[in-house]
Amino acid sequence: MKKTIKATVAGLTGVLALTACTSAGGSESKDSLSVVAFSVMEAANEPVFEAFQDSDAGEDIEFAASYGASGDQSRAVVDGKDADYVHFSLETDVTRLVGEGLVAEDWKEATPTNGIATSSVVVFVVREGNPLGVDSWDDLAQDDIEIVTPNPGSSGAARWNILAAWAHIVGNGGTEDEAKEFVSQLLANTPALPASGREATSAFVEGDQDVLLSYENEAILAKQNGEAIDYVVPTDTLLIENPAAVTVDAKDGAEDFLEFVTSAEAQEIYAGFGFRPVAGVDGVELPEVEGANDPADPFPAPEQLFTIDGDFGGWGEAAEKFFADGEDGEPLGIIPTLIEESGADAQE
Repeated sequence: MKKTIKATVAGLTGVLALTACTSAGGSESKDSLSVVAFSVMEAANEPVFEAFQDSDAGEDIEFAASYGASGDQSRAVVDGKDADYVHFSLETDVTRLVGEGLVAEDWKEATPTNGIATSSVVVFVVREGNPLGVDSWDDLAQDDIEIVTPNPGSSGAARWNILAAWAHIVGNGGTEDEAKEFVSQLLANTPALPASGREATSAFVEGDQDVLLSYENEAILAKQNGEAIDYVVPTDTLLIENPAAVTVDAKDGAEDFLEFVTSAEAQEIYAGFGFRPVAGVDGVELPEVEGANDPADPFPAPEQLFTIDGDFGGWGEAAEKFFADGEDGEPLGIIPTLIEESGADAQE
């Protein structure tokens, strides 16, 4: 019989509200492992911490965890925030630390997953029953649709969402000009851009907008917590891969924790919170997942699954082309330019 794993959390007020800093498994101290992660990981990490502490390698380990928008968290580590283990939405948020000498250049070689700790896909979160019948990317470009997606200047989730929209056009034979036009229409339907993926989820469940662009796992977590929402996995979407690494001066236990996170046991726990198991981990027994569209088959394969490496040339190329911030006289990337033209309220 398949296992059923449920997110045992205390409602949206505590779970879907952004938490700047929390401690798990003990009080924050110089002996605690400092975990710096993007906001979406908060609920799922608690049982992963506990499972690691139940292992031989983790029996004496305490955790001090901090959560926030991925880009903000990465920049905070550069500015001196204590970090032994980092888990971000985007590869570029890790490579920023590599460039500062805070993470080893060969960080991807530390795991059998090429540095990836969690994965998901971009989905459409809709109101319960999907009253507008949203089921495709083209539906989001209608004039009467209002969308929530986070700010790509601070949030990794936002970058995945926007590139999934771009891939829908270019990956199906459209031109880049047509993709710009499509993304511009989505932004025109997006009056505000919350700072993080978690803040975007909170804004949607507390508001009256029609569609939230989000991680599949965020939609599943919201349903596990009783929110009146549904979600749609579009026929074409983008694979989300979230990297993790230890810092060069990490405390004892950080490397053991990274190894545990990319083990079958941890991947099964993450799956219970809606994360798709990461390629490269053997022996994962997929649980039934409460809140999934089909708990017994929670992670259906989209008809067309785009990837950053296969369709965008990797994050090194995609970040510069799409998200360059225009510092030092360099031109803005495609997406910041479109956001400026749209007049959307980019929150920080």
